[in-house]
Amino acid sequence: MKYLDEYRDPAAAKKFAERIARTVTRPWTIMEVCGGQTHSIARFGLQELLPEPLTLLHGPGCPVCVTPLGLIDKALQLAARPEVIFCSFGDMLRVPGTRGDLMTVKAEGGDVRIVYSPLEALEVARQHSDRQVVFFAIGFETTAPANAMAIYRAKAEGVHNLSFLVSQVIVPPAMQGILSSPGNRVQGFLAAGHVCTVMGIREYEPIARRYRVPIVVTGFEPLDILQGISMCVAQLEEGRAEVENQYARSVLPGGNPAARNIMQQVFEVVTRDWRGIGDIPHSGLGLREAYRELDAERRFEFAPEAEEPESPCKSGLVLQGIIKPTECEAFGSACTPESPLGATMVSSEGACAAYYRYRRAPA
Repeated sequence: MKYLDEYRDPAAAKKFAERIARTVTRPWTIMEVCGGQTHSIARFGLQELLPEPLTLLHGPGCPVCVTPLGLIDKALQLAARPEVIFCSFGDMLRVPGTRGDLMTVKAEGGDVRIVYSPLEALEVARQHSDRQVVFFAIGFETTAPANAMAIYRAKAEGVHNLSFLVSQVIVPPAMQGILSSPGNRVQGFLAAGHVCTVMGIREYEPIARRYRVPIVVTGFEPLDILQGISMCVAQLEEGRAEVENQYARSVLPGGNPAARNIMQQVFEVVTRDWRGIGDIPHSGLGLREAYRELDAERRFEFAPEAEEPESPCKSGLVLQGIIKPTECEAFGSACTPESPLGATMVSSEGACAAYYRYRRAPA
């Protein structure tokens, strides 16, 4: 397929792997931030092409995985209310809360609907003016512009029966949190190309300078990732710490100005709780005061948050790059895609789901 096959060429992949092997002189640990990158690495067996001194770790770049338990529980409470139509992307329906998931609520009679755009939730609200419609607005910077546009239009059109349960998170503060951790192992990053398509690359430059780590923005095809690894390793071997853009066919240095403008109009930067990690300052987006009337957490009352039950799931350690999925004793036994204990096994971008699906356990 044109524009795809050329990024999956085995001969070119072998050349990149040989270049990396010639460059590496000592052990290095690189983290790919996004779950989409993790899935490509697992699907195409990229770790097996790399020399042994080079280790890839899997980062927290899965928005489904990092949505906090307390917010999942609020979603379950809202979805169970008879006056509410709860709209969500499909990959949120099986994320476990304290007591079940949205799929269970739907099976028990809750009006839970899968949508493919927040604007679909706006249309549902227009069609059902006698019901309260709630959209589960999750994601990284990639989903934020569309969610912001839906919020902007709902307010402009006076659609008063629509509100948003917001769990928007942003990537750079999470990277800083990992680098600041006493147990940090990360020496370089592969940053997510789709995030940078929106935001650009300039906000990574202070991180590279402060922590002396190379950051290479990549796409998601095998050759994108292998070239990004090659660029990152070259920086490490040369003692450089710069931001480089492998994904130049999609990413501009300043990102997408129109998308950034609508985000800045609707959202403000807030502290967010990341599931398995905890609060990270300045790592999320919340509604600005002018749009707070559309905030579901303000519109509805909720039962007190329940304590998280004990579980053998170690998804929090996976998200921080401390362990790999196969190092969790529940992986593949107590925890499978059919009976997931954690969000990293549920999400289409989760590292545990990638390892399970492709049955590879890179060293």
